[in-house]
Amino acid sequence: MTRDDVQALLAIPAILLAGVLLTLAGAAGGSRAGGVPVFALCALLCFAVNWIVFVPSFLARTEHYFDLTGSLTYVSAVMLAVYLTDSLDARSVLLAALIVIWAGRLGAFLFARVRREGKDGRFDQIKRSLPRFLMVWTLQGLWVLTTAACALAAITAAQGAPLGAIAAAGTLLWLVGFALEVIADRQKSAFRADPANAGRFIDRGVWTWSRHPNYAGEILLWTGIAVIAYPALSGWQLVTLISPVFVYLLLTRISGVPMLERRADRRWGDDPDYQAYKARTPVLWPVPGRR
Repeated sequence: MTRDDVQALLAIPAILLAGVLLTLAGAAGGSRAGGVPVFALCALLCFAVNWIVFVPSFLARTEHYFDLTGSLTYVSAVMLAVYLTDSLDARSVLLAALIVIWAGRLGAFLFARVRREGKDGRFDQIKRSLPRFLMVWTLQGLWVLTTAACALAAITAAQGAPLGAIAAAGTLLWLVGFALEVIADRQKSAFRADPANAGRFIDRGVWTWSRHPNYAGEILLWTGIAVIAYPALSGWQLVTLISPVFVYLLLTRISGVPMLERRADRRWGDDPDYQAYKARTPVLWPVPGRR
């Protein structure tokens, strides 16, 4: 067993502990089903779905269903919350709809991409190690739970709150973030589909504003979800507003941006055009008009 395997095994209990603590906060004062907090059932589902799909994925040494499973987990958890909560209000319906729309679109896009490309390079080494591969699937369960936590807490809250200006502002944030993410993904897909761009980095469309506009969009839309959920939360449930902070830190400090920046530097680091692109283009937040 390698050092990375040991670290992965040690990380799994820490991931689960974080999930338990977040569940205790999100379930405080929320609806119950059969005496069990609905939020807790949703949290359990987040991990269970990923563990179930992990088994055949590890046996086949494939990551093809990883992103699709993540999207399925979002949809399943939100639908379970809606189904088990007796008194749904307009805010709950709005939150559920926005998350299902986002998860459905992104899951289909990522699944089509990995099927087209044949693999996801992030998993080349990980999928050969049971501890590391299991850790990644467990982390995805925590990812779903944490990012959706404020929405789940608002949907399962014992007492709701009417929609108002705050919800409108949050919806606008979500729309801007969702549009940015969709446009960035489509532009990159079209760029890669053009044989003339083989081996080149994308520096067109919204990618002239930001080196990672899709991630900027994702952070914005989850901030919008948190803003919409906020009026329905109280007490310990307010801890679940960590959702957009978690998304930001994970994408900018741990997985998304750092990993892709290192990969790009290895591939194009000696290219003067890429160095000029990096010098004029922000890492994350788009700056329209900047060249």
